[in-house]
Amino acid sequence: MANAPGCQIFGSYGNPDHLKVLLALSISKLEGKTVDVDYNPQENVSFLLKKKRPYLQVKPGFVLFSSNEICRYLLESSPRGKPHLSPKHDDTWLEWERVKLKPAVRDSFKEEQPSVDLLNCLESVESILMKTGRYFIGTNTCGLVDMVIWSTLYPVLAKESSLSSVTRSKCPKVADWFEDLLADKQFAQAVTKVTASCGFTPFQVYFKGDIFMVRPATPPPGADPPTSPEEVLAVEQADIEEAVAAWNRDPAEAPKPRILEHPILPVEGERNILITSALPYVNNVPHLGNIIGCVLSADVYARFCRLRNYNTLYICGTDEYGTATETKAMQEGVSPQELCRKYNALHKEVYDWFNIKFDHFGRTSTTEQTEICQDIFWRLHKRGFISADTVEQLFCENCQRFLADRFVEGICPFCAYEDARGDQCDKCGKLINAVELKNPRCKTCAKQPHIKSSSHLFLDLSKLESAVSDWSEKSVEEGYWTNNARVITSSWLRDGLRPRCITRDLKWGTPVPLEGYTNKVFYVWFDAPIGYISITAEYTKDWKTWWKNPDRVQLVQFMAKDNVPFHTVVFPATLIGTDDNYTLLNVMSATGRFGIMMDSCTKITNK
Repeated sequence: MANAPGCQIFGSYGNPDHLKVLLALSISKLEGKTVDVDYNPQENVSFLLKKKRPYLQVKPGFVLFSSNEICRYLLESSPRGKPHLSPKHDDTWLEWERVKLKPAVRDSFKEEQPSVDLLNCLESVESILMKTGRYFIGTNTCGLVDMVIWSTLYPVLAKESSLSSVTRSKCPKVADWFEDLLADKQFAQAVTKVTASCGFTPFQVYFKGDIFMVRPATPPPGADPPTSPEEVLAVEQADIEEAVAAWNRDPAEAPKPRILEHPILPVEGERNILITSALPYVNNVPHLGNIIGCVLSADVYARFCRLRNYNTLYICGTDEYGTATETKAMQEGVSPQELCRKYNALHKEVYDWFNIKFDHFGRTSTTEQTEICQDIFWRLHKRGFISADTVEQLFCENCQRFLADRFVEGICPFCAYEDARGDQCDKCGKLINAVELKNPRCKTCAKQPHIKSSSHLFLDLSKLESAVSDWSEKSVEEGYWTNNARVITSSWLRDGLRPRCITRDLKWGTPVPLEGYTNKVFYVWFDAPIGYISITAEYTKDWKTWWKNPDRVQLVQFMAKDNVPFHTVVFPATLIGTDDNYTLLNVMSATGRFGIMMDSCTKITNK
């Protein structure tokens, strides 16, 4: 943030979400230095006209839309703001505010009486403040949670609100907390800004679904004159005439539908689109989270491309190597090969039932996977991007083996989630080294492992950082990446890339061909993305016309946001490092919270 003077916040008067953003901005001391504020979003981004959400434009193509995440981002970006963060508590309460409190406030304000949900929420806040004292988290500093919840409650606790007499009388501790913060100069100034010094009226206008506008009576000196109605109409009329002409065109003039003949190969002079869905783990039956997370969206896009007569290849398949497969095979008392055969067939059956139209649905436990993966490894090794180092790993004496990431669970060192995996925490999303887990336990026997050394190979991402950064900027500019994909990738590159271990002490996986390491396999996140290539090779012997043809092929990838860094940083770095003219990502579509929620709901239903 400090190095990005072009940052700008857009918001709407009377919006509690914008109030919380202004508070975070004021407390972080960034306003006027690196961040400017604009209150008329419809003049900048027309699609915000209806939703009126605040958003932070860090730079062109890098936009944050979640008000809570904007607040967190502003506070994290300033030395003055960081003391107001509490990683241990923030996520839980911000989620509660978004899911429970905001809908209750909105419904109560519209009905002009406190709802049961709102009163229940206020009782929860009252109970917390009775325990913690002055501030929500119980510290001597007003925290992010205080700013967010205070702003959301402003329309129902402010003395000008018709709901305040009831809400304040029900929860006196909340009323005292609210008034104490309102007496703070920064809180009062934020209210003045979000209301344009017009009292409570902007909140009333906002909750009615209208936009409260404050405009100067005359244009400022040097301002461009407003566009005349005739100019606007002329543009619109041209669009209308073009649409009418297309509608009236003789159907015989339309392009003939493409007759699909397999194998589908790139065609000179045509638009060649290669589409992938994230490869689902083979260790379970697909659920709605898999379908919605990436398969359905990719299938819809593939159908659109075919309707447009683009030369389209849509591939997917089961990700069959790694600890997840070994774990499931142990649970079912079968070999990994038997498990993969069983669940690959089940996956295909489920997707066929949903009428998902893959051009090819393959698998990664193939000879093609081994050949291509090892070829990529040797090219990286030859060019100096592979290094060796000793790694401290968790070793289970009871099972007499090193525990790969997914064979160990424990308490997350970042957010204290009790069931974090050895590679990543499902709650906070941060990547973890298994030895960093607190109170680790073996997933097989539940015994506590101890740390032991083992030699492994690393992909030196630090040597590829500049090339990956240049490529990603160009890809974002020339292609299209969803905002969450841009933000996640930017944060990885901002923090700097480090060598990443690409081998594991397992038996089920692509074998490492280097002498001294032949008893190991490649780590799934080095191996799995290469599966897109090997599945295409399984489909056609001419796979290189798709995967080594960047000038004629557009690669479009769909996945959940948790998989983004491996597809926008690790996989591209791997291919760039080979210097073998691989086709790289052009379009990245990453789903967010919805896919995660569907995943969780399905798992709960299956219990």
